[in-house]
Amino acid sequence: MRKTITNCISASISAKQQILQDDKFIIQIENVVKIIAKAFTDGNKVWFCGNGGSAADAQHLAAEFSGRFYKDRKALPAEALHCNTSYLTAVANDYNFDLIYSRLLDGVGTSGDILIGLSTSGNSKNIVQAFNTAKEKGILTIGFTGASSGQLKDISDMLFSVPAADTPRIQECHMLIGHIICQLVEEEIFG
Repeated sequence: MRKTITNCISASISAKQQILQDDKFIIQIENVVKIIAKAFTDGNKVWFCGNGGSAADAQHLAAEFSGRFYKDRKALPAEALHCNTSYLTAVANDYNFDLIYSRLLDGVGTSGDILIGLSTSGNSKNIVQAFNTAKEKGILTIGFTGASSGQLKDISDMLFSVPAADTPRIQECHMLIGHIICQLVEEEIFG
């Protein structure tokens, strides 16, 4: 058991160490911070989507913007697209689970908004479909994936491809990156 524990911790550290040593990755975080801060100051919204643990992470990051991170400040318009369970179950039942995010984004998203999709494989059909809808509506897309990046590699405007293949390690890095972005966007807007 101890070996498994230390292996899990080491794998998490290794993925984060690779990110730390990747200047392009760090620059990408800086660029995303500026883009999100500008979107908020221009009156646009940031939408999030994910499945399973990634849905929980998406909701968590949206709450960091709409609630607060470090500063007691005004709310920023961010929301996870899966929070309305009546909508989610109706569309999944009446249409198709692959359409749950794209259909809602088509209704609430506007040009200049940002869509952040978390998919460890990069192949989640409902997120891929949402990114395609986002493109049609002039919504910037930011993908959070694992090392393979999947289909999101080719359709994301910006992509955080975490250097790991194990879902828990990928999700741990997604939260690290997301928290850094939330912190810096808050500082950028509110000083």
